[in-house]
Amino acid sequence: MFIKSKRFFLSLFLFVFLNSFAQQKEYRLQFKTTKQLHRFLSYSDKYIPLVSAHRGGSVTGFPENCTATFGNSIKYNPTIVETDIALSKDSVLVMMHDNTLDRTTTGTGKIDDYSYQELQQLFLEDNEGNQTPYKIETLDEVLKWGKDKVIYNLDVKKGVPMQMIVDAVRRNKAEAYSVIITYNANQAAEVAKLAPDLMISVSARGKEDVERMENLGIKADKMIAFVGTSEPKPEVYQYLHSRKIACILGTMGNIDKSAAAKGNDLYYKLIENGANILSSDRHIEAGIQLMKFADDKKLKSKHIKIKKM
Repeated sequence: MFIKSKRFFLSLFLFVFLNSFAQQKEYRLQFKTTKQLHRFLSYSDKYIPLVSAHRGGSVTGFPENCTATFGNSIKYNPTIVETDIALSKDSVLVMMHDNTLDRTTTGTGKIDDYSYQELQQLFLEDNEGNQTPYKIETLDEVLKWGKDKVIYNLDVKKGVPMQMIVDAVRRNKAEAYSVIITYNANQAAEVAKLAPDLMISVSARGKEDVERMENLGIKADKMIAFVGTSEPKPEVYQYLHSRKIACILGTMGNIDKSAAAKGNDLYYKLIENGANILSSDRHIEAGIQLMKFADDKKLKSKHIKIKKM
């Protein structure tokens, strides 16, 4: 008990310390309609590169998949929030990446062995294992928070029905700031059938992948292409851009490690090479380079607002 209390007060200290030095502004992404979001995310030579904060942008004092963490992330750059959705024992959609609670909370065991009320007895921990004041949130809470602040990239964990995700997006009127992640053509086709108006993140590395999905009824103008966690060949970017499909490159892992070791200007070069969105565990460092790119190219959008706090 003493050790847990010590960790709790340490996490509170870190929380207060980080917030006292945080930038006193927020970079917000705001859309009134789904058409505005689609137009913003459709590739053009004026495309503004964005960072996608992997699992919301966790740093010391701020745990994964938590609105407090999302709020911290948008103090540094306009942010797409990649966040993970699991299902509790009593079928409540909750924000969690792992199948088990051990790594990210004060609890242990499988998340689907706990009811929502039982999950509320736990606290989230940051990636260093520090207990934080934050609790596991529901998808409804997250969607309500995100309006006029971020674009969500919703990562649906195995076993979670897509219909429930679509229903939550509809219930919270979050269509204008939500993208649903899919991992194969059949998943993408299911989402396209359930919600033909929503943007979908699809796994695509060229013409064959796009045409396979089009044959299943997925419209190219609703696709954002995840091209993998290593740079694709230039012709992959060329084809996808010719179809006005923006490209997400996953830098979490090896690319982030390389940037940390060799210099953050690597993120700038990745955008020059053809990536449009970088999904990163180093969202602050990557975001600085992406904003520099946008400034250098004089790229602006009415949908990016800077709010002084």
